[in-house]
Amino acid sequence: MAAALVGMQLQRRWQGEWLLAAVVETEAYYRRERGSHASLGRTPSREALWAPAGTLYLYYSRGKDSLNISCRGGGNAVLVKAAVATCGGRASEVMHALNPAPQGGRRPLSRLCAGQTLAARALAIRVADWNGRRQAPRELVFADTGYRPQQLVQTTRLGIAAERDAHLPYRFIDAGRLRSCTQDPTRRRGWREGREYRLVAPPQQPGRRTAHGAPG
Repeated sequence: MAAALVGMQLQRRWQGEWLLAAVVETEAYYRRERGSHASLGRTPSREALWAPAGTLYLYYSRGKDSLNISCRGGGNAVLVKAAVATCGGRASEVMHALNPAPQGGRRPLSRLCAGQTLAARALAIRVADWNGRRQAPRELVFADTGYRPQQLVQTTRLGIAAERDAHLPYRFIDAGRLRSCTQDPTRRRGWREGREYRLVAPPQQPGRRTAHGAPG
C-alpha cells in the first residue's frame, strides 16, 4: 500500500479552493515492528491505527501535524512523507501562504511539501480536524489522476533509531520526483544502488479511481 500510494493525488478543499499535491514519498509501518506507533500500545490518540483501512491517523511530529492512513486494520499504517504541489493560480498561492519559508520567505514549489509536516501544513491537514476521520469526498481525498511513477526508489525509513527496526526497507519514493522528497538516497554520500537502496517497479494498481466530488 505504501508503494501504491506514491503518485496518488492528495486533494484538499480549503477556503473555496482545491489544494492539490501528488504523493512523492511514503513509509510503511506494521504493528509488530518496533518503528511503528502501534508497537507502543493502543491509546486514544492512536486509536485510528486500529480503525478500518482508510482511516486517517494524524499525530504531532516535533509539534507539527503529520498525516498517515490506516491499512489492512490491526495497527498497520502508511505515512505520507512528502508530496509535490500540482495546482496553480490562487490554490498555489493559498498553499504558499499556509506554508511560508522561515522568516516569511517563499519556498520553491518543488519543496513546498517536501516533508511530512510541510505537506500537512501546505494542505491545511491538522490533527485536531482529521485524526480518526475517514476521507471526505468534498473535503479531503486520495485520488487517482492516472499518473504512474515509472520507477520507485525503495530504501530504509528516516528518523528511526537503530534498535527500532531502522534496517527495514519500508520507504518508497517516486524516482522521477526525487527533488521533492525529504532526502534523496541516490545522492547520499557513500550510498550505492543495490546496497542501501534499490530501484523497483511500481505495483499494479487495478481499479484506482478519482474519489467522487473531487477534481480528477
